[in-house]
Amino acid sequence: MQNPSYQQYKEIFKGQDFPYAFVNLNLLDENINAIKQRVGNKKIRVASKSIRSRYILEYIAKSSRIFQGLMTFSGKEALALIDKGWNDLLMGYPIVNPNYIEGFCKATQSGKSAVLMVDSLEHFQLVEEQAKKHKVVQPVCIDLDVSSDYLGLHFGVYRSPINTVQKFKELVDQAQMFEHVKIIGLMGYEAQIAGVGDASPYNGVKNRAIRLLKKLSIPEIQKRRTACVEYLIGKGLHPTLVNGGGTGSIDSTKKEELVTEITVGSGFYSPGLFDYYDNFKFQPAAGYAIEIVRKPEKNIYTAHGGGYVASGSISLDKQPKPYLPEGLSLTENEGTGEVQTPVVYKGNKELHIGDPVFMRHSKAGELCERFDQLLLVKDGKILSHTPTYRGEGWCFL
Repeated sequence: MQNPSYQQYKEIFKGQDFPYAFVNLNLLDENINAIKQRVGNKKIRVASKSIRSRYILEYIAKSSRIFQGLMTFSGKEALALIDKGWNDLLMGYPIVNPNYIEGFCKATQSGKSAVLMVDSLEHFQLVEEQAKKHKVVQPVCIDLDVSSDYLGLHFGVYRSPINTVQKFKELVDQAQMFEHVKIIGLMGYEAQIAGVGDASPYNGVKNRAIRLLKKLSIPEIQKRRTACVEYLIGKGLHPTLVNGGGTGSIDSTKKEELVTEITVGSGFYSPGLFDYYDNFKFQPAAGYAIEIVRKPEKNIYTAHGGGYVASGSISLDKQPKPYLPEGLSLTENEGTGEVQTPVVYKGNKELHIGDPVFMRHSKAGELCERFDQLLLVKDGKILSHTPTYRGEGWCFL
């Protein structure tokens, strides 16, 4: 399907109160199909933090059997989803609140698949206390750091302290003392491959260096993750969950025989940052609109709101991107503002006060923290609307 033009979107949303967020289901379907084609025979676990709408999570899950389970970003979120009937949840990050750990143990007791993430003996101890209390054996997944270091350069993220095969083995061996905790597998999230664009206009010549570092890092990741999985097998722990990947690393992660599933999140909405990858392009399925309220100079229009800046290192690519009409750009001194956003327009359409400016958030699910609902567009019209997490009164971080 051809992406809707400015005039088409303007007509579709005529009469809507500004600002509003939307998901184009036709483009979402295209992204779903593209992701399915890329992953081969691997199962896909959907990252809820990149979606933050129950309807969209269910929409993706129902689209194909390849989408199995969620990776959640908050203990409170996971328990809320379990309460709504979800099963097969993997915590993407360790949680230490005893109440939330207890909730996972109760879910396990009731027959749900709810797996906690750990990377230290302290985490194992916290899980053991609650699991013993409820007389269950709670499944856990070890978070393996797969970052790379080259001549003092850390290429990756700072998360788990388990960053070598030896440290992984030591943790597995020490964890055998806990009778009510069962290691069922590991996660090795290659953030430096999955989450770093290598064709960004903001990076210039750095893109070449990033591509080289990725090329060097991929075999290192595969070697480390494989060695850890083989150690679990050798210990008779029979891992059933070996998680890797991300939207930006599907092509390399799927080649690992021992990986059972790939986590994908941002690729479904395909936000602004995901325009900057050399090896794939998805469709801009999600966006939002702000209203032109002023015209301070020729070719400059000021819209109301819009300053939904993404998390991460402070850089220009974390700003929302003007999307439609074509020919828009932000001003260097102001960017997107909390209440007012000026845009420079060099396109060929005539814009007026009251017209929409369509924007794309830099990252995926964070957009939903700003809006109560998503307007669902299909076949050139608004099909319906659905609440975001925020619209359900859910605020987890």
